[in-house]
Amino acid sequence: MKILAIKMFENGFMSQAFAFGGEEGKEKFDEQIIYRSSLQNFLIDTGKEVILIDTGFDNNSPVPPKKLGSPLYMGEKVADYMESFLQTGYKPEQVSKILITHKHPDHTGAIKHFPNAKIYISKEDAQAMKLEGDNVVIATYSDGAYHNFPQSQKIAEGIYFIPAKGHTLGNSIVIAEVEDKYFMFHGDVTYCDAALKANKLSIVFEDIKLARQTLDEVRQFIKENPTVYLSTHCPEGIENLEMQRIMKLD
Repeated sequence: MKILAIKMFENGFMSQAFAFGGEEGKEKFDEQIIYRSSLQNFLIDTGKEVILIDTGFDNNSPVPPKKLGSPLYMGEKVADYMESFLQTGYKPEQVSKILITHKHPDHTGAIKHFPNAKIYISKEDAQAMKLEGDNVVIATYSDGAYHNFPQSQKIAEGIYFIPAKGHTLGNSIVIAEVEDKYFMFHGDVTYCDAALKANKLSIVFEDIKLARQTLDEVRQFIKENPTVYLSTHCPEGIENLEMQRIMKLD
């Protein structure tokens, strides 16, 4: 199994108040403490099929501007999603499945460019996007518990789609098993790895109680299993993948 990052933005930043302030309030944290930000999604080549974890903004989408005091600046644009995808050496028609962690446009904007892909997504987020068609597969999560997660859906050998609600009402994560490691594609459960380590939620959520439950379950899994944590919005997502770095939590 091969995993690649599809890079779109780099050299951005986010404030501690944005990344940590979901439960205690932004005012409890320092706006002048910042963490690195970027934007990337991921590709899995199982040897039998090519699977995308999310897609970025659509081509030629407006670039979020850099503003003084901005809570989140994704960074400088490296490439459109499709440009970066093509640089991996794959063709759009090779993609058989797209696993959507959640409905936001930096995770779903380019799905239309993959003509042969089945799009796996939660019922709640599909309804919110008004996403319909023969290629849309509503996740059932009907394959039982996966480690400490109560529900899961097996997508391919060693790849599991798992409900992880809170950031959106239909939020999901993906876990891929590669030899003795677990690669966790979590979407926006946290916006930076520092928030995971500090056990803090961002200010972006649709249900704070569900978001807390999800973060607790994610942290428990990581403590119990050798996990490479693959973030969308910080460059550690790329660095952890490149170094196959196991996340350590206290």
